[in-house]
Amino acid sequence: MDRQTENKLILVHRKTRLDEQIVRFSTKAQARFYVEHMGVDFSDYENEDEQYKSCLLETRQILAEIGRVQLLERSLLPNYVFGPQDTVLVLGQDGLVANTLKYVSSQPVLGINPDPRRWEGILLPFVVADLQLILPEVFAQKRPIHQVSMAKATLNTGEMLYGVNDIFIGPRTHTSARYIIKIGDASERQSSSGVIVSTGLGSTGWLRSILAGATGISASLSGQKVDTAAISPFPWDADYLYFSVREPWASKTSSASISFGMVTPSQPLYLESSMSENGVIFSDGMEADFLQFQSGTTATISLAEKKGQLVV
Repeated sequence: MDRQTENKLILVHRKTRLDEQIVRFSTKAQARFYVEHMGVDFSDYENEDEQYKSCLLETRQILAEIGRVQLLERSLLPNYVFGPQDTVLVLGQDGLVANTLKYVSSQPVLGINPDPRRWEGILLPFVVADLQLILPEVFAQKRPIHQVSMAKATLNTGEMLYGVNDIFIGPRTHTSARYIIKIGDASERQSSSGVIVSTGLGSTGWLRSILAGATGISASLSGQKVDTAAISPFPWDADYLYFSVREPWASKTSSASISFGMVTPSQPLYLESSMSENGVIFSDGMEADFLQFQSGTTATISLAEKKGQLVV
């Protein structure tokens, strides 16, 4: 077989909703009983599963004719070591592409939409039928690349975590986060529901939700419309981040004057934990992959030194 490349083609995939329900309830019949008992159409689970696995099989067959294929299930991403010459393909949704980008360095990443009727696919510009035309251009470095800026949390323990959409710093449970926050020359002790730091890619997600809530409250109290268009969304490759403190509480021992701002290469965000337990830092909604953020731990939130390379 004449391969187009000797470099590995890493195909990142995920469990479907049906797979997850079968793991939870042991059998498909028990999963069906639970889903239908909740008033949900189980056939939607089956149709999604059938479509996704059909796409996965077709993608694997196409890639096998092009080069060496390595399947990588989503849960293994944090522990997988990507080779510098690997080409990474992700069989969507968008969230899986974002999760993958933070674990690679300079490798190109292609997002494949398994079901355009179901998924909008902002990060999934291709379908399976495109691969035979697109991959030769990728190998020849003739395909456009969209750079994606990331956030990075670095602890004084030496641990670090990247975020493609956002980074959350706060409590694991529905309790108050207690910490000292510092940005530029401003510093104060706070109690809140946590801090969100958003990238340009994530500015249409969690940050947009936060701003929508803040805008609604401000408009209701002032009777004036507040324009947030200047800061959300912002470019995927922006050299800055935005942070927002969730529900800061002003009291005798805590302040709430630092609630929103910009993180730049010359002005990172610093936090020192005052939480004796349940303090965590996680990114992109992946709560299982987190850093402990307990009393005495300090975190520096900054722009990452690397950028995701998304093929478009």
